[in-house]
Parts: sequence; C-alpha cells; structure tokens
Amino acid sequence: MAESEETGFDQPLLFTVPHRDARGRVVRLGPVLDTVLGAHAYPLVLRNLLAEALVLAALLGALLKDAQGQLTLQVQNGDGVIDLLVCDYRAGELRGYVRHDRARLDELGPNPSLHALFGDGFLAITFDLASSGERYQGIVPLEGDTLAAACESYFFQSEQVPTLIRVAVDCSGANAVAGGLLLQHLPDGEEGRDRLHVRLDHPEWEHMAVMGGSVRREELLDSALSLEALVWRLFHEEREVRVDRGPMLVRGCRCTSEYYRQVLARFGADERREMENEAGAIVIDCAFCSRQFDIVFEV
Repeated sequence: MAESEETGFDQPLLFTVPHRDARGRVVRLGPVLDTVLGAHAYPLVLRNLLAEALVLAALLGALLKDAQGQLTLQVQNGDGVIDLLVCDYRAGELRGYVRHDRARLDELGPNPSLHALFGDGFLAITFDLASSGERYQGIVPLEGDTLAAACESYFFQSEQVPTLIRVAVDCSGANAVAGGLLLQHLPDGEEGRDRLHVRLDHPEWEHMAVMGGSVRREELLDSALSLEALVWRLFHEEREVRVDRGPMLVRGCRCTSEYYRQVLARFGADERREMENEAGAIVIDCAFCSRQFDIVFEV
C-alpha cells in the first residue's frame, strides 16, 4: 500500500486475524484531540485522562456495526475530585468532557492515581444500536491503574470477551497525541454473545495477547508510523491479516440552537418562563464544547 494511502491521524484501522479468531482496532488521535481538549482549560493531568478516554471511545466505537449506533463511556462517582467523565462516539463523531473540583484537584499533586481522582467510582459502557433500538450496557467497578485496564475488566466481566487494550498519551506539547490498540478473541464469531465458557488461557488468545501486548508507547504515538505499518510490525508472521479503515473522526458536539429549542418546546409556557433570565432568554451551556446558547421564545 502506498504511503499516501496509509492511515495516520484521526481514523481507526480495523483488522482481523481469521485463523486466530481475533479482531482488533488501532487509532491515533491528533487534530481532533486538540479540538476536543481546547474547549476547556484543563490542567495536564485531566488533559491526559480525557485523551485516554477519547482513545477508548474511538476504539470501542469502531466495534459498532451499526453505522448510526452510539457508544458512550462514562466514569462517575459522587464524592471524587472528578464526579463525571463522559465520552461518546457516533458515526465518526467524537466528544468528551470532564467535570471536576479544581481546588481539590490541585491538592493532589501532579500525578494522582485513578482512585485519588475518582474514589470508589464505576465505569459504564453503553452501546446504543440505532437500527434496532436495542441498548447494551455494562457497569463495573473502576479498578486498575488506568481507564484502559478498567475497560479490559468490563469486557471480561460484562461481555465475556478476552480483551487486550493498550493506550499511550502525550498532551504535554503544543499538539496533543494519543494512540491505542484494542485486541479481542472471538472464538464464537463476531455475532456470538453467549461466551460463558471464555478462556483466557486459550492458546490462540495467548499467542495474540503476547503479540499485541508487545506494542510500545512510542509506536502508538509515532506520527511517522502508519497504522498499517504498526499492525504489520505486530502480526506480520500471521498467515492472514485483513485490514479496513473506519470513518474519519471529527469533534462531534451536536449542540445547536434549533436542537435546544426543540427540547425546550416540550415544556409548557409557564415552565419555560421560570427558566428565563431577566432578558427573557433561556441560557443553555454546552459542557462538551463550552458554548452558550440564548434561546428566546416568542410571546
């Protein structure tokens, strides 16, 4: 494949290794990451955390077969320094937001643990399938040192799918970069959901996990290394590796004045008047993109 045709920033690469019953997703975020992070003046620790979550959302979203389906990743806890982290993916649109107590965050120092940030939080992952209206959700305790480790636990506990996830993040420079690899073992095929007999010691999975786990941080972040070349480095000894590109990723805040007007129109006139400010406008703040919308209804 010519260099100009290879996959770089902001587009997931999908791959399967058929004879190993494995599938994978790999992505490297660049400009879209800068756009999402730029909506708020996050300190570095939160920039890195949100970047990791956005990589995970892109990887998990790339698992969706429903083109208009939505993946939502949410970490929440009522008494943590961070009380909400949410990211979602839909049809190539990616967005995310962190709500936190800045004063308490400053007290933690430069490298707080995941538990210090969230306390006894939980991770919820939701797949909404637009074509059928079905929803799949799993909730697991937020355990491990990273969000990636918590996602691995989710797949094992809720989906019964052996999963390896690696994420690397660098938000310290002028341009943020974050990359990730997701690898799964699906001995019953991609459509199978009853996997209670799942085995982490399956020889095919052990082999794939060793190969995928050898990926280095530098490889995930290296903009000069295409995603095809990265997959080739990891799995070039396999009999067959099939690759395909996912959609280009963009910042996907879906807020518009018309959307909020339609939502507010569901309320009665008296309820809307109670929401108005002195100028007669209902002010809506979008946490995802840090924009403000003044909605005015004709009397």
